[in-house]
Amino acid sequence: MMSSSKARRNVPPPVGSAAHKASVYSRFIPREELSSFAAWSPGNLGGAAAAFGTGGDATPAPAEPDSEQVAAKLRLARQSGYQDGYRDGLVALEGFKQSFAQQVTQQVGTLVGAVGSQLDALQQEMAEALAATAVNLARQIVRSELEHRPDAVAAVATEAVDTLLLNARHVTLRVHPDDYALVAQGAADALAARGARLIADATITRGGCRAESDIGIVDASVETRWQRATAALGFEAPWPTPPVEPKP
Repeated sequence: MMSSSKARRNVPPPVGSAAHKASVYSRFIPREELSSFAAWSPGNLGGAAAAFGTGGDATPAPAEPDSEQVAAKLRLARQSGYQDGYRDGLVALEGFKQSFAQQVTQQVGTLVGAVGSQLDALQQEMAEALAATAVNLARQIVRSELEHRPDAVAAVATEAVDTLLLNARHVTLRVHPDDYALVAQGAADALAARGARLIADATITRGGCRAESDIGIVDASVETRWQRATAALGFEAPWPTPPVEPKP
């Protein structure tokens, strides 16, 4: 009977009635109709909305990390930083080694090239000096042979006449006047075999000769033979022209 009377008391009066207006702010709400509630205090005015959730559960505040967690995070950060720095250092070191090796290789190449050029120049100078020495020595030998063995011109004349082709005609052999008798005696057989004519020519240097024919010339002068000999040595040194004696 008590429960029926309570149910009757909880039935709200009709909307708009005097009883409804009088009981809007005085209606008692049973506990069963409340979804959530909390004790009110004056300090909850600013955080009243946070105290009541839509589902009735308050949002918990995040827990602050303890000292061990902070230390673990610091150790992890240090290890990560050390690994990154070590890796970057290796990359920088490898780049420096390559750059340094390239620079040293370039400098050594330049130095070797300069040394090679200097050695080539020195060898060239030595070769030229050696050739000049050999030519000067040969010149002295030729002069000595021409002076002490004037009869050697007969062998030169014989070789010049024999060098002409067999079908050559009108053969003429020109020699220095001082060599005329020597050639006429020493090369008599060669001149007779070719029907050559011997002529004294002052323009021919003593010790040489020149054979002429209708089809060619054989220059066996001292100047020409000397030029060929020095050219074989890779050195150019003309035979000195003898001074012209003044006419009386």
